[in-house]
Amino acid sequence: MVITTATPSRLLLHFPAQSSHLLPSTSKCKPRFHGVSNFDSSSFWSTTTSRPRALSTTCSLSDGITTKVAEVDCSLELKKKAADIVPILRGTSIFLVGTKSSVKSNVGKVLADALRYYYFDSDSVIEEAAGGELAAESLRENDEEGYMKSVTEVLKELSSMGRLVVSAGDGAVQNSTNLGLLRHGISLWIDVPLDMVAKEMTGNQSQPPESHSEVLNQLLISYEELKGRYGTADARITLQNVAGQLGHDALDSITMEELALQVLTEIEKLTRVKKMMEEAGQPF
Repeated sequence: MVITTATPSRLLLHFPAQSSHLLPSTSKCKPRFHGVSNFDSSSFWSTTTSRPRALSTTCSLSDGITTKVAEVDCSLELKKKAADIVPILRGTSIFLVGTKSSVKSNVGKVLADALRYYYFDSDSVIEEAAGGELAAESLRENDEEGYMKSVTEVLKELSSMGRLVVSAGDGAVQNSTNLGLLRHGISLWIDVPLDMVAKEMTGNQSQPPESHSEVLNQLLISYEELKGRYGTADARITLQNVAGQLGHDALDSITMEELALQVLTEIEKLTRVKKMMEEAGQPF
């Protein structure tokens, strides 16, 4: 984890020569700044177009030792926690890794709102540069080396900036170069149950339909291949643990703001540990 004070301006992508057709429209690759109402970022919501679902007014808070449930305004609590952490972060970017899901992308958007950061989905940037989701998929299937170089170029641009929340695709953990780029910020593994992800994927299919068991099996294979690389993140946050800490019986009872509060708590712990290690003269 590297503390950075750089701020993002615009995203300029320079793809490898063999992928020179991937020239993005810079007007569509500008970061979304949460909190600016007149900022046009409609082109940047390609992976998850829906807004985070409505949140309840009851927020369950955990101090890590005992669980306390209080009826509070989650939004205000999240803003307060974010306000406490922002000065400590000093613009350090946050990278979310793990299986692609609406939970990971939506909690990223909520975090960006709370921290007044920019939000990016790295897969969306690559798709935009390639000319769409199908074009990016074609590149991945027909030129894997070129596709991975494109992923690296995107991560280089994003990791050189500050004040970002990035929902990173699996390409971000598939080689040591990309994993190294994630160390320019704080990396967090958002671990969502695969059964939940499979239900989401089969429910959103347009064509051709696949059974839940087929999708789940594909997810399991990918998860087994990548879980060791996900595990290199600075911290792991599982929905099961969050539900247990907050006293929820069902995982879908967890709101995005509750999850974001848990993420900020982990970030707070990480920055505290980093500070202690720096004072002791040890690398973090």
